[in-house]
Amino acid sequence: MSVISGDEVRRLAAVRRYQILDTPPDGAFDRVAALAARAFDVPMATVTIVDEDRIWFKAQRGLPAGMNQIRREPGLCASAILCGEPYVVTDARTDPRTMDNSLVDGPAGIRFYAAAPIITSDGYRLGTVNVLDVRPRTVDAAQLATLQDLAALVADELEVRLAAMATVARERRMRRELEREQERLELLSSTLQRTLLPSILPDVPGLELAAYYHVASSDRVGGDFYDVFALGDGRWGLFLGDVSGKGAEAAALTSLARYTLRAAATYDPDPVGVLHNLNTVLLQEQQPGDPRYCTVQFGLLTPDGPGFDLVLAAGGHPPAQVVRAGGEVEALHPADGCVVGVFDDPTITTVRTRLNPGDALLLHSDGLTEARTPDGHLFGEERLRGLLAPLAGRAAKEIVTVMRGLLADFGAGLADDTAILALSVP
Repeated sequence: MSVISGDEVRRLAAVRRYQILDTPPDGAFDRVAALAARAFDVPMATVTIVDEDRIWFKAQRGLPAGMNQIRREPGLCASAILCGEPYVVTDARTDPRTMDNSLVDGPAGIRFYAAAPIITSDGYRLGTVNVLDVRPRTVDAAQLATLQDLAALVADELEVRLAAMATVARERRMRRELEREQERLELLSSTLQRTLLPSILPDVPGLELAAYYHVASSDRVGGDFYDVFALGDGRWGLFLGDVSGKGAEAAALTSLARYTLRAAATYDPDPVGVLHNLNTVLLQEQQPGDPRYCTVQFGLLTPDGPGFDLVLAAGGHPPAQVVRAGGEVEALHPADGCVVGVFDDPTITTVRTRLNPGDALLLHSDGLTEARTPDGHLFGEERLRGLLAPLAGRAAKEIVTVMRGLLADFGAGLADDTAILALSVP
């Protein structure tokens, strides 16, 4: 009888805490396996969780249909979780760590294996993102960094889902506590909303950032989302979007959209390709009578001298606004952009511009322009540009402060949640 170490007992407890074992296939994790396989140009890739006596596949690409687990044995995944860095076997048949593994000396004939551990926020290694081939291979540092990024994205998704499960459990209890139902629903909404938005924006050299999320209803979780993140080589990705629906369904879809956008951009930051990847994932998640779609803008920022070049793709989303240092306000609206998650092959185009010192960029969801003024008129894009023109040369934080005041003034005229993301070049 084998004795399990104290560290392994705690690791297995962490695996149980995330309630991921034996769950149905999920398009978000399937996408990670597909991205990993393409990044390494290998026929097989998996997202695995290491259980006490088995290796379970949350997602797999290139393995036999229906194959969702193997027994746990040293050499591959079971050994990869023992270290916090990428684990690489260039030729498994000659490597003493792996040569006796059944996947190596058996019918599968695995020769190449590389893995990055899926590490929780409290340091436990739940499993690995793996790439495999039937011939020996070598890898470079950039590929291993990509594998680590994909593993980190899986860990982030598990954290978000863990938080969502906790809030759903709280909601069920609140239904039985009628006297405190409203108070607890508000707590649920605020907690869940925070898990779907970045806690802080990154520090981007040469750029100032600010964001704000306005909740229109305290008891309904909205589906607006945004993020700014590094892509390597000094480039940055940014997005702002709005998913269909409200409540838990919208929260789950928001999580999927954010996760997919970041994962797709990690593999290939081309804005059109990123939105096409999101479109594919949303279509795969469609259920009869449960349409899942979103409007979104995705931008690629590239530093160039004292400013930035911006390539922006939009899927049915309100136009971004550029406030030039001289006072002009320009709408950035790629032509013929389709809503994402509705059509098999949507038309997605881009618009390019440059942000020079003194320029600012504002992205927002439709809650802002579809709000009603105190006299009942639609606020609209024309009024928004009129409000932005006097803010020429202002920093992103100042622009967001003005937008917050505007949203507060709408009062009951603001029926939908609103997300705002502003960038300015000092």
